[in-house]
Amino acid sequence: MVEQGCGARRQGGALLALLLALAALVGCSTAPRPADPALREVQALLDRHAEALLDHDETAWLAAADPAHRAAALTEFRRLAEVPLAGWSYRVTEVDRTGEGRLTARVERGHRIEGYDRGPLDAETVMELAERDGRWYVTGERPAEGAPVRLWEQGAVAAVRGDRSLVLGVGQDRERLAEIARLADRAVPAVDAVWSEEWPGRVLVLVPASLDAMGGLLAVDGSQYRGIAAVTTGETERRATSPADRVIVNPEAYGVLGAFGRELILTHETVHVATRAHTTPSTPVWLSEGFADWAAYRGSGRTPAQGAPELRRAVRAGELPAALPEDGDFGFVGDSEALARAYETGWLVCAMIADRWGEERLTAFYREVGAHPGRDGAVESALRKVLDTSPEEFTAAWRAHLRDQLG
Repeated sequence: MVEQGCGARRQGGALLALLLALAALVGCSTAPRPADPALREVQALLDRHAEALLDHDETAWLAAADPAHRAAALTEFRRLAEVPLAGWSYRVTEVDRTGEGRLTARVERGHRIEGYDRGPLDAETVMELAERDGRWYVTGERPAEGAPVRLWEQGAVAAVRGDRSLVLGVGQDRERLAEIARLADRAVPAVDAVWSEEWPGRVLVLVPASLDAMGGLLAVDGSQYRGIAAVTTGETERRATSPADRVIVNPEAYGVLGAFGRELILTHETVHVATRAHTTPSTPVWLSEGFADWAAYRGSGRTPAQGAPELRRAVRAGELPAALPEDGDFGFVGDSEALARAYETGWLVCAMIADRWGEERLTAFYREVGAHPGRDGAVESALRKVLDTSPEEFTAAWRAHLRDQLG
């Protein structure tokens, strides 16, 4: 007879006795440590804390805070007063005892913006807690290393609603936020005119107080976005519970733009929001950025020479691009003129497709590239299926187009 027990075959009394002795010392397998009961207690505390925020109950919100943390908790509560929250949640993932009656908890904190987020936008936070009279209280809270710093953690949030937009800002006057909302409202129908696929049809815009604060929202060094007026963040794989994309404005670069530049930027970023579900790892950056620029410039009356000054200089100097820009050419750190040429090339290539094959073929090309199972061959396959051309013919066509438009 074979008996299962730590993978050993029972063959005799001596061996059995030895195995039993070893099992008593080390066990057949490492048993999971029982969860610290404090984890459940802290989770219950934070559940009440979240409910108090959503109920706008300041007293209940402060009930979770230790007296030493109460001023900071009150500041957070009041900074969030204008943020239209549909959800606020905490999920305790780990607790670590740091002393008698003290612990550190790692927590996934999520929030949902009403009318925009279908699921929570999560970020890891670290919370310090202390126990008094059998209850836990929050004594401190900070973003985990590498986690973003949320807008309300940077200052009091002002909210301005447009017809098709919501703009949340810190350190900005309401007039500027209202202007951004108006431009975002105008961007939505401009995008609808060229993109027939289903998308939310509204835009959530965040405007931090500074370039450094923008970096905090993105969990990066803000200096790499110097000169970039706005970016759009979102999940590359769309799910039924995905949070909404956020358009994040760099107030310093945006502030030096003229009226046309500000409208162009908001429309460009709104295109990214609309096309998110069809922008995949198969989509090269030249196509996603070029399509966004094409949609933003469409109907503006701007000529290629006006919209592509850096590329025009290169073409006139005999430096006609031999190939489409690589993804790395769109990096924000490095040669600003090369970055401009990459964007301008993407725009004019997409404009050429729209002019030669039609706008519907351009959008179909975009979708076809994004639907390909991988980056390799995605563009080549879409060229054949949608535009009925080869990579060699297409390359020759867009190079001739650049020469004709900019030479």
